[in-house]
Amino acid sequence: MSSEQLVEQLKAHLRARIGCRDDDIRVVCSPLRVSPLGAHVDHQDGLVTGMALDQAIYLAFVPRTDARVRVTSLNFEGCADFTLDAIPPMAPRDWGNYARGAALALVQSHAIGLGLDAVVMGTMPIGGLSSSAAVGVAYLLALESANGLMVTPQENIELDRYVENTYLGLRNGVLDQSVILLSDRDCLTFLDCRTMAVQRIPTEASRDEYEILVVYSGIRKALVGTAYNNRVAECQEAAQLLLTWSGHPATNGNCRLRLVAPDVYAHLGDRLPAPLDRRARHFFTELERVRQGVEAWRVGDMGRMGELMRASGASSVHDYESGSPHLTSLYEILSECPGVYGARFSGAGFRGSCIALSHPAYREEIEAYIADHYPSKHPDIADWYSVHFCHTSEAARLIA
Repeated sequence: MSSEQLVEQLKAHLRARIGCRDDDIRVVCSPLRVSPLGAHVDHQDGLVTGMALDQAIYLAFVPRTDARVRVTSLNFEGCADFTLDAIPPMAPRDWGNYARGAALALVQSHAIGLGLDAVVMGTMPIGGLSSSAAVGVAYLLALESANGLMVTPQENIELDRYVENTYLGLRNGVLDQSVILLSDRDCLTFLDCRTMAVQRIPTEASRDEYEILVVYSGIRKALVGTAYNNRVAECQEAAQLLLTWSGHPATNGNCRLRLVAPDVYAHLGDRLPAPLDRRARHFFTELERVRQGVEAWRVGDMGRMGELMRASGASSVHDYESGSPHLTSLYEILSECPGVYGARFSGAGFRGSCIALSHPAYREEIEAYIADHYPSKHPDIADWYSVHFCHTSEAARLIA
């Protein structure tokens, strides 16, 4: 289904539900994202890269004249229905949490008073592409539009962090929201999570030399309740030890590995106990892979970019110790697949998808290779995994 057909389906659903006119309907497109390099370092104020995809969360809505918010989904059952003056607390495993969290963030920051009627739908299987951040951003943009607010991308990054960090309790960093809100077509977004300095870097490679391969593992599990938060805590513990040993302990609980100078890590890193030594090693080697990857992308060296992605994936498995058997299998299969420059987990690797840079001429071979190797290793997902070939896109925006 094309994006135009999907938008029309959402509009038709909204017209049937509330009897509105087409002219009343507004639409937000909030892209999914991938991060070729910069895995698991954003929560430590590291350096990250990302791309917005031409696959997205679409939200069609009509502003209301009262404080009620009512959202249905074409992907999930039920309805998120509440008022801005009585926003319920987070409910475990409820897709409506993101609508409620976005509303609460804007009530607290901008005292919004007008709600909306909306319907939402995603274009890809959920898992590893930051659909949660994308839908949170979509709700923010829709509520801001309904209330006549002009909010900068930088402020929306912080508002969506409130949704995920405070309302939902997920200890992630700024990568997902930043890529979704700051990216551009045919560019690699390079973000310093400490300073929030961002660059959108074009490549000398042409579109017929690369595309973004996404393989959905068939495994879906929320990050809250997985080992994700444990890994964040381990990184912070490693930072605290290194800072203390170097005579510069962090204060106010601000323990981040980015505060540790590389020469301090080189001198003291071997004193860290397991598994903290592996967490810190991943952080510092990943930062160097990001720096090299930015230059490889700039000059269009997709082969080198792929090598760095493959090394990032190996570090995610062995040093950061993330991933699941399914995701690890996919990473290994894609690393050997003809036509694939390089691959790694997307997201934390505990669920969801693997991503890769691939050559467009190898589409059929890639699909056949995955079909020959992945389902036989994991028969439980034989009917659920899927392969997608994508391109880059613009940042989240109102499109109608």
